[in-house]
Amino acid sequence: MDLTGRVWGATSAEQSAPYPCDQLVTARSEGWTRAVDVAAPPGLVFRWVRQLTVAPYSYDWIDFRGRKSPHALLPALPDLSVGQPFLVFEIASFRTGEHITGLLPEAFARRHGQMAASYTVRPHGEGSRLVVKVVAEAGGTVGRRLRRRLLACGDLVMMRKQLLTLKKLAEGVAGSEANAAAE
Repeated sequence: MDLTGRVWGATSAEQSAPYPCDQLVTARSEGWTRAVDVAAPPGLVFRWVRQLTVAPYSYDWIDFRGRKSPHALLPALPDLSVGQPFLVFEIASFRTGEHITGLLPEAFARRHGQMAASYTVRPHGEGSRLVVKVVAEAGGTVGRRLRRRLLACGDLVMMRKQLLTLKKLAEGVAGSEANAAAE
């Protein structure tokens, strides 16, 4: 695990690749990249990523005030739209089946610095690769830099749990569908 909180599971190529969130932070910035292989088709993984519009899928007792993130795919999510809440962000752009990109709302950005994130799903072997890039404003006062470093480490812990939860749920559905098809 990267001790700076900037990388978990991402390859060098994934860390240096362009993401939709890269252009959303106008100040000097740094990137945090997290990734996981998922043994499920990209369309199914993206359906779970869409559910981040209604639940965090990390440590629910912290992120969701003790409520449980749904462990089944919801049949009727609202259509994705720019400005829609997405975790702590608002959706800035999306491409169904490929990515959802969010930007930290202005009120939070004034307090914490500009931040954006892209949740991307790509085909990978027989399954998918779920890669998240976070771009955070760099620089500032010593206090702000320290808060950002602590935020990066805390975000790493929370996002690692989130990605592993999405992986488990998507693989569970994919396995159930494969078993049903085999019968």
